[in-house]
Amino acid sequence: MSENLSLNRLKDSVKGEFYTDELHRMIYATDASVYRALPHAVVYPKDTADLQKLIAYANHHNMALTPRSAGTSLAGQCVSDGIIVDMSRHFTKILDFRPDEMTVKVEPGVIRDELNSDIAAQGLFFGPNTSTSNRCMLGGMTANNSSGSTSIKYGVTRDKVLEVDMVLSDGKEVVFRELSAEELDTKLKLDDREGEIYRFVIDTFSSKETRKNIKKAYPKPDIHRRNTGYAVDVLSEMHPFKPDGSPLNLAKVIAGSEGTLGIMTAITLQLDLLPPTEKYMIAAHFNSIEETCNAVVPLMKHNLYACEMMDKVILDCTKNNKSQLANRFFIKEDPAAILLLEICDTDKKGLNDQLKALLQTLETVTSSYANPVLEGEDIEKAFELRKAGLGLLGNMIGDAKAVACIEDTAVSIEDLSPYIKEFEQLMEAHGQKAVYYAHAGAGELHLRPILNLKEQSGVKEFREITTAVARLVKKYGGAMSGEHGEGRVRSEFISMLIGEQNYRLLEKLKYAFDPNNIFNPGKIVAPVAMDESLRYEVNREEPEIKTFMDFSDDQGILRAVEKCNGSGDCRKTERSNGTMCPSYHATKHEKDTTRARANALREVLTMPKNGNKFNSKELKQVLDLCLSCKACGSECPSNIDMASYKAEFLYQYQQANGSSLRDKLFAYNGKLNKLAALLPAGVNNRLIQKIISRTVGIAPQRKLPKIGSTNLEKLLERSLDPNKNYRKVILYVDEFSEYLDASIAEDAVCLLLALGYEPVFLKGESGRTYISKGFLAEARTCIDTLLKKVQEMDMPDSPVIGIEPSAILGFRDDFLKLASDKSLAKSLAKRAQTFEEFTAALFEAGGIDTSLFSPEKRTIRYHAHCHQKALSDIKSTFTMLSLPQNYTVTMINSGCCGMAGSFGYEKEHYDISMAIGEQRLFPAVRKSEKDVIIAANGNSCRHQISDGTGRTALHPITVLRNALRS
Repeated sequence: MSENLSLNRLKDSVKGEFYTDELHRMIYATDASVYRALPHAVVYPKDTADLQKLIAYANHHNMALTPRSAGTSLAGQCVSDGIIVDMSRHFTKILDFRPDEMTVKVEPGVIRDELNSDIAAQGLFFGPNTSTSNRCMLGGMTANNSSGSTSIKYGVTRDKVLEVDMVLSDGKEVVFRELSAEELDTKLKLDDREGEIYRFVIDTFSSKETRKNIKKAYPKPDIHRRNTGYAVDVLSEMHPFKPDGSPLNLAKVIAGSEGTLGIMTAITLQLDLLPPTEKYMIAAHFNSIEETCNAVVPLMKHNLYACEMMDKVILDCTKNNKSQLANRFFIKEDPAAILLLEICDTDKKGLNDQLKALLQTLETVTSSYANPVLEGEDIEKAFELRKAGLGLLGNMIGDAKAVACIEDTAVSIEDLSPYIKEFEQLMEAHGQKAVYYAHAGAGELHLRPILNLKEQSGVKEFREITTAVARLVKKYGGAMSGEHGEGRVRSEFISMLIGEQNYRLLEKLKYAFDPNNIFNPGKIVAPVAMDESLRYEVNREEPEIKTFMDFSDDQGILRAVEKCNGSGDCRKTERSNGTMCPSYHATKHEKDTTRARANALREVLTMPKNGNKFNSKELKQVLDLCLSCKACGSECPSNIDMASYKAEFLYQYQQANGSSLRDKLFAYNGKLNKLAALLPAGVNNRLIQKIISRTVGIAPQRKLPKIGSTNLEKLLERSLDPNKNYRKVILYVDEFSEYLDASIAEDAVCLLLALGYEPVFLKGESGRTYISKGFLAEARTCIDTLLKKVQEMDMPDSPVIGIEPSAILGFRDDFLKLASDKSLAKSLAKRAQTFEEFTAALFEAGGIDTSLFSPEKRTIRYHAHCHQKALSDIKSTFTMLSLPQNYTVTMINSGCCGMAGSFGYEKEHYDISMAIGEQRLFPAVRKSEKDVIIAANGNSCRHQISDGTGRTALHPITVLRNALRS
């Protein structure tokens, strides 16, 4: 029977989704590591019965099964050429929460932060806290034995795992948990795989020689964060092998086994009480790395909740980052490194006593030269700076990247200083500058060498550096993996670290669980070489890809796409802060993440294919639900600008396939509205609108925007006060503000006059509608014309103030990629401001008398446009709406509204559009009392709010104009 035929039969037999198409194979070919392998299939199993069918198939056909949840692994654990078993879609329930016992039973697809949100009301939480906690799942955390910045207080995931429900290689459902002597005896008599496992464990670990070898070669037991092969060192300390040991519990071995022993269906976890609410953080500054490391041991004698290190390289990465400048407030002079030391207590007196003792140690025992004390929101700002610095370090242009291979070593804290000294010498010998980003209190060091893995020389260094560091780790009795796991990158070195005899023991353990080696082969035992199956073909001839948009800042569109490292920030759900990625929020399909789109683009653009590489049905499919919200451009640590990549794709795809009538109507919307404004009554007729909608494929549930126009010049002429001395500014009246929101343009004129400014009108299309539909040549014409108009106005000191965010913010974004005159575009980008930015800056400079506005009390709830959140800020709108002294303003944590220009009008996208709105925005609007003003500065957003809730939303300009006393 052919492989495809047998896979199709398997597909027909499972209840969950089953994919063998090229698109899904491409988007699951990588995780967050440097590895790549095209899987045979991707499956979202619906239940245990599906898993049993997959296991039976894998045994019969010698096919690998690789369990996966969020796919954020850094060591290649989720890369496989077999079947990817994605547990993140259907195994997402909290099964049993017992607050009195402080335990919870969850399926593997439950997200760590969302679990903690759900149980917080009971005063409990799951302690281990990774940097990916807003999307990583408990299945992945268990498989990887994750820990994070809280491990010195709350331990690692293995410490919290009480039970694991699992399907074994014979298809049997088992529960691994603590066993009494009687229960163990019953297990040993079973005539199945479970019985074989227990018999192997008892026969093997009853040997004193075996336990002695383990103790001698495994990492030092005081290194709490250690993932070295299987946790046989933990197992050998259990009863009956150690008389006073804890009861035998194989769940502790499953933790850290990376999906190589079976497929988990549930995990029972021990919870902790929420940390005390009273907190301080000391940011201890040091003049050298050595001084910093020497301070760790005495500082760890205090009751620290965090002891995190960041060095000068990390700190310097944040100096020129606009979003992080405010978070650098606590940095004194130019430290070589900083230790962030967090203490907590239930009351202020106890906290102050701790603070006094900690400061005394810092001042008398260590060499710190400054110890600023942070509290409240400032603590989070410091943590954000640390996190952002590493992200910025990894966001590199070009082929040389910060490579995850040695970033996870852990040693005893007593060994940290000499280890780092030797580590630094090793890195210098390889021409690398050491960067120190460490969980210092746990003795764990994160460092990534800068390597070009597209070149053979870079791959050679990749192996040489990893091998050298493995030897150094062994010298200090450390762990090569403290929290990120072995995967493909480190499994090859396990035998070196623990010795051949212990390594053979791991092989036997694997065989006892999985005799046919179907579960995630190539990791931990029988490893694939660490320099094989890399993400990029070595010494490849770089494809030449000509684009209409200018991607030279990233050295071309391919390298721009390759910046995606797979960390999966785009997999956070609507329950997290931020906007990215709205379509994934609605569908929960990996296909609809920014990561998947980047993976598909990378795969297709590097395929050996003549002609137009963008002419791909896979790209069309994966980009279809991208709303071009631009959230990924700011929220993704790699700044993946998928909106621009989609615009380029549409342009290139249409060169080969043409464009639809509907796309043309939307693209030429500005010009068509200008014509329609000559006969607005006819165009606004509901019957005519229905005919238009039905003809071109617009959702029948949608109301088309009403066309209108205004004579702003006449309004200005009759409104100017001849006795006033106005300052002049340029007001950009875009295609939306001129014909769809004419009344808002009028409000903008009146408001500017009241503030003492006379607007000089700049009119013209922004090109936004053309860009969104891939009509890039037409967009360039609009942009060039607009920029030339500004230049001819000869007002070089005037800001260009815009009404519609997507139009005015194009000056800062798309114009730079499309304008013919790049220098002109760059100069004008600095002058472009949203109306809110202009007003807020004017107020902060003391240029607005708030007595202009009514003292009436009003409540306002504001929804921000996606482009504003990505390219500007929402603080300026908050400032502007708060000018009337009795206006109470709150910002709706709404993400994307779901309309996204024409997207929500298109018949096939209507349901997704409304589903996105229903997640956060619509409920927030509906909960608002009728006298609450709903504000939104985006044209599309206001129409979505109207269609979804029946409420009328006002532009902030209108809100403030209405608040004028006269």
